[in-house]
Amino acid sequence: MSSYSTLNPSQRILMGPGPSDVHPRVYSALSAPVVGHLDPEFLQVMEDNKSLLQMVFQTQNRLTLPISGTGSAGMETCLVNIVEPGDQVLVCINGVFGMRMKDVAERCGAVVTTVEAAWGEAIAAEKVEAALEETAFKLVGIVHAETSTGVLQPLGDIAKLVKESGALLLVDAVTSLGGVELAVDEWGIDLCYSGTQKCLSCPPGLSPITFSQSALDIMQNRTSKVQSWYLDLSMIAKYWGEERVYHHTAPISMNYALREALVLIAEEGLEQRWQRHLKNHQALVRGIEAMGLEMAVAAEYRLPSLNSVKVPEGIDEAEVRQYLLREFSLEIGAGLGDLKGKVWRVGLMGHASNIKNVTLFLTALENALHRQGMQVERGAVYQALLG
Repeated sequence: MSSYSTLNPSQRILMGPGPSDVHPRVYSALSAPVVGHLDPEFLQVMEDNKSLLQMVFQTQNRLTLPISGTGSAGMETCLVNIVEPGDQVLVCINGVFGMRMKDVAERCGAVVTTVEAAWGEAIAAEKVEAALEETAFKLVGIVHAETSTGVLQPLGDIAKLVKESGALLLVDAVTSLGGVELAVDEWGIDLCYSGTQKCLSCPPGLSPITFSQSALDIMQNRTSKVQSWYLDLSMIAKYWGEERVYHHTAPISMNYALREALVLIAEEGLEQRWQRHLKNHQALVRGIEAMGLEMAVAAEYRLPSLNSVKVPEGIDEAEVRQYLLREFSLEIGAGLGDLKGKVWRVGLMGHASNIKNVTLFLTALENALHRQGMQVERGAVYQALLG
């Protein structure tokens, strides 16, 4: 007789760096009957997901699909299919995920140059321009929404510089897709990847990607075999295209869930969704500042879906997080790398981006700080609701 009980996880309010809360309709889609990966009904789900992802990415790219794996699988897919040993690659680093991009590029055999900024700051276009003048790069990689810091990177000037140089532009949109403006075609992005568990409010497990025609041309004219069989898009594209050649068994239920999550975005409207994320972010900032606390990122670079709040001096930041989880079933994130112990990372992503969560977080944080003896200005919730 088994000693294991029926799984019954606690109901959390997910306001950390991801995953985010999942909409009930997405949960319902996950429980739909599994069919075969070549069943005509599943093939229609695949087609729906391709067109819906084109809508969210704002692209007409033919190769737009979800990779089986989390956001890091999307990153690897972009790099292993484009980069060959000896290629010159420029990576912009201002947090954990720029560092990860560099690591993956080096594993592909690239000669990597970096342009860096302090954690919590944006990459300066002037630094990218200087690097592009010195070296002919095949690829330039940059993080649009740096989850480790809460920085939203302006891409316009950098994208223009990269295009003029003749390089491909690779963008990490894991924490921005579906939450803030991202215009792949208009901005000249050649390769872009994301994850389902952030602003799309789907469980983790798929990584939406999109490749421009320029990226496809380079991929199809490689002189060496892609180092990863599983992530080789020359084969994956045949399964997702008209040929339907089997590559690997697609995660059926996760594709159901992604379809429903994307349908919810289409019903809400993409621009309306961006505005909702911005409005709730602004409410949170008003409440934080009303308490006498500070945001960790300058106003012009703040990421609405992931908010970095400075930990006040003398406060045990881990105890605050534990208190919120224990007493309010509310999850927020700790700082990483250079910001470890210095910030809380508060997610307002997708289904979790609502004023109810903002007010709950502010109330819970006030209580947590008061318990540690900090005298905070009361009325943060009232300030958050103004404006």
